[in-house]
Amino acid sequence: MSAGLRLRHHSGWLAEASALLPGLRDEVPWRQEMVRVWGRTHRVPRLTCWMGDTGAVYRYSGLLLRPEPWTPLVCGLRRRVEEAAGCEYHAVLLNLYRDGDDRMGWHADDEPELDPAATIASLSLGATRRFQLRSRHRDQNGRRETIDLDLADGDLLLMDPPTQRHWQHQLP
Repeated sequence: MSAGLRLRHHSGWLAEASALLPGLRDEVPWRQEMVRVWGRTHRVPRLTCWMGDTGAVYRYSGLLLRPEPWTPLVCGLRRRVEEAAGCEYHAVLLNLYRDGDDRMGWHADDEPELDPAATIASLSLGATRRFQLRSRHRDQNGRRETIDLDLADGDLLLMDPPTQRHWQHQLP
């Protein structure tokens, strides 16, 4: 595997994924936030919800997010993901990609509030989407290694340390 990249991809991990999606759409308090990137304010190109334990605040792109309380469906998924990942999660950033135009650009989950020794979990529900990774390091020709994964309904992707230090990811 590529330098600094530690992935565990569990295809079809959540068999009942499609059945849970309508409930999550209804019970999660989705928002479309405004962020400041490169000096300009933009509407986030997806719906999001920061959910977690009391006090689990999160900052990114000029946003200060205070957690929404755990909903029953998300709490149940949290416990199952924790078991698969072998660690505990105190918060989750839920993303709802409404169509093929919604996206998330290149980034690493490396904000100061996040534990650099933590495994980042990504559970996909709904349509298959392309998930891309690229090395933060360039080769002698100035190129970066990239990897494309198609994440399908029910797939669980675990990004173990030190992935966030050496790689970025996006959902184009």
